[in-house]
Order: sequence, then structure tokens, then C-alpha cells
Amino acid sequence: MSNLNDLTALALPSGSQLVADATESRLSLSLDGQPLIRLRLDREAKGPIQIDERFALPPGQALWAACYWLFARDPECQQLTWQLDQPPTEALLSGLLVNTDVPGEYRCERTLFWQLPQSWLGASLTGSYPQQMVISAGKRHPLRPLKPRGEVYRRFDARLGAWISLRTVEIEEDLPRFNRWQNSPRVASFWQEEGSIEKHREYLSKLDADPHSLTLIGCFDDQPFAYFEAYWAKEDRIAPFYEADNYDRGIHMLVGEEDHRGPHKVASWLSALVHYLFLDDPRTQRVVAEPRADNAKMIGHMQNQCFHCEKEFDFPHKRAALMILGRERFFDRCKLA
Repeated sequence: MSNLNDLTALALPSGSQLVADATESRLSLSLDGQPLIRLRLDREAKGPIQIDERFALPPGQALWAACYWLFARDPECQQLTWQLDQPPTEALLSGLLVNTDVPGEYRCERTLFWQLPQSWLGASLTGSYPQQMVISAGKRHPLRPLKPRGEVYRRFDARLGAWISLRTVEIEEDLPRFNRWQNSPRVASFWQEEGSIEKHREYLSKLDADPHSLTLIGCFDDQPFAYFEAYWAKEDRIAPFYEADNYDRGIHMLVGEEDHRGPHKVASWLSALVHYLFLDDPRTQRVVAEPRADNAKMIGHMQNQCFHCEKEFDFPHKRAALMILGRERFFDRCKLA
């Protein structure tokens, strides 16, 4: 794992590279070798950040890049105070900065910063999808948007020093690894979906045709390691067991590659998966899961990421723990870097 104290560069999903030259009182950032912004910092007194010089990019982009580097450098930092000569209109409109009671001072809140979707989302555009209530299979729920295809989320995890990304399943491409993962004794003990290639083709095809489910492949540095299912809880089998809101999302999780197991890897991919679902639609207020009640390891990992166990309940095929993570709690407690 990377030491954040030694952080000097961050890769951006666009392919650009943000490079920092920092001292106790100065921070200079460049983007792809071009000077971007130079700041004055008061680290000890935690006074406001001041801009010494801003270069070519529009002010909102330069401010975003500086906030990203400072938050990634210190995951415990909850807010940044800026002293600016001119009102940062673009940053205020987007929520990157908010006004304070002090003239000329503005604040960037970690909880707001990580809710800005533009930098991390790929093909997913459902946040602007209008609401129309429909009834399917006897359940009343919002009409769901068409499912995205391709990469939907990408972020450089500064702690791991690796990319974490999510893309949608391509059945013929992913079927052999999905079959191998499901036939692993470790996975089969919890999923109970071992079987043939044809069985798994039918399994994935059924989910692909289901508008309430989205199948995803998790990758570290573009190497597939996990399979996830995200679903709209209102239309799911979980709905009768709690008061599901219209935009609650649920998750099923499978780590297939043995060399990507461990608490630090779970912290990376689970926070990324939840982050994606909250960004995908700002109306989503909760992410839920229903692991087997005796899967103490997975439940422990989820609690480490601020999920709480609401209760246990009985599905026809298993005793399940209802795990819930609220939007406010996630962004208040998130340690994304």
C-alpha cells in the first residue's frame, strides 16, 4: 500500500496526471507537465488557502484539482477553507465550494466533494433520468433507465497505488471467468451457483434482460477480479423485508481472484462500488445488502465501511443479515483517497 505522506502524483480518469510540488507553506500543481495552480498553505494554523497564481485552466477546474489532491493527501481532512479575491461562481454553482460568513472566504466540504459525479462516472448517466411510476410484477416503482454499457466508474486509489474501476459484464467475454469463480469451493459455499458454462450463460443472460439488475466486473489496474450485482431494491425479493425506498440500491458481491482478497482490497472495492451507486442517481439514499447471516467475515468488512446490521431475516434459501448504509453516513465518514 502507498504511503499518502509521500504522495506527489495522482492519475485522473481522463488519463491526465496531476503532479504536486509541496512544502509546508506552498503547493504547486501541474497537469500533464503544464503549470496549473500555485497555493499558499497555513498547515499549522489551518488558516485559509490562498492562490498565488493560477494558470491556463478555468478556475473551477483548477480549484477542483487542488481540492482533490489535498483531500487525497489527507483522508482525515473534512473541509478546506479558501480565501479568494473573486467569487468562484462556477465552483459555487456546482457545490465544489460553499459560502461562509466571512467575506472572501469559501469552504470545500469533503462530503460535497465526493458527491460530484463528473470525474468518476463513465457511461452511467441515470442521475438526470425523469421519474414516472409504473407497475411491474405487481410492484409499483419508478420506470428505470436503460442500463449502461462499458465502463461506469474509474478512480485512482491513492492508498493502493492502483486504479479501481467498474464495467458492465460482457457475457461471452466474461463467461469463462464467471464460471471459474462460481465453481471455486470458497465462492460456492456462499453463492451456491456452481455449474456448467451453459448454466452460467443462462444466469447472466436472465440478469442482462432484467431492467432492475446491473451486472458489473470489478477491476484493479484493468485486471478483472470480482463480480458484482447491483439492483433496485423496490423490485427485488428483499423489498418485503424492509421499507424499501424508490431509489434504494442493493448489492451482491463476489471476489473471484485469490490474490485480490484481504481487508485493504475490500475497503477499496466496496467503497468504490457504493460510491458509484450513490453517484449514479442522487436520489439514492441507501445501499443495502443481504449476505448470509453466518458470513461473519463479509459482515465485518461491511461494518468497517460503515454499513450497519438492521436485523436478520429468512429468505427461502438462507438466513440473511440486512446490511444498510445511508448516503449521509457514507459521505460523512468516507475515507476515499
